[in-house]
Amino acid sequence: MPGPIQSIERAVAVLRLLAGAGQGLGVVDIGNALGLAKTTAHGIVRTLVDAGLVVQDEDGDYRAAPALSDLGRPRIDANDLRARAVNWADSLASRTGESVLLATLSEGRALVVHHVFRPDDSAQQLRTGTSLPAHACALGKVLLAWAPVRPDRRRLIAMTGRTVTDPAALRRTLAAVREQGWALEVEEAAPGVAGIAAPVRDLGGIVVGALGVDGDVDRVVDVRGRPRAGLVPAVRQAARSISRGLGARER
Repeated sequence: MPGPIQSIERAVAVLRLLAGAGQGLGVVDIGNALGLAKTTAHGIVRTLVDAGLVVQDEDGDYRAAPALSDLGRPRIDANDLRARAVNWADSLASRTGESVLLATLSEGRALVVHHVFRPDDSAQQLRTGTSLPAHACALGKVLLAWAPVRPDRRRLIAMTGRTVTDPAALRRTLAAVREQGWALEVEEAAPGVAGIAAPVRDLGGIVVGALGVDGDVDRVVDVRGRPRAGLVPAVRQAARSISRGLGARER
């Protein structure tokens, strides 16, 4: 039986992205959101324009044609995402000894939709439903890195002395996250806490969530601020496993 055709998967992902964005997107925005080269993204959108499925506005940005509005509805909601991720999140907590969080992007913030306690029987507070400043946590950096809409600079509030609040510096950080495929945060959201996160993708490659660990800074990073051995591979493997369950192909 023939396998899936990558070019069609990418075209469908572009359509869904444009339909759900709520605003026009440039070629660079589309490429960043889907992990595509600018030339590839441009070729896809121009083909879709020629086919009448995408329109280009006066500013040169692209939008889904009006008839495709239904494509903007999320294919997977937070409850479904949590159900698909729960086993892998539990396993990640057991492997790393740290708490595990699963988040989605909501109004520019990282909304925690699932929380697995650190498996050491210590007193902990459930964080499901918590909304975190996306620019100041690893989960949020992952979500912003692949979001089609740029972060609102008015929301770059300093949570600690280490929080990145300069828009240009944040853009560089997000570009690095896209390049390496994971994010690290050290004491940007709260003193003494660090986190590592990786993207969760669905069919077509759209990032629908972020999975990560966080804990005391001494347990997550070494004295030079580098992730402790094994943490990054463990987080990325769990995120990829969830993604495969959602139909994503290996990248």
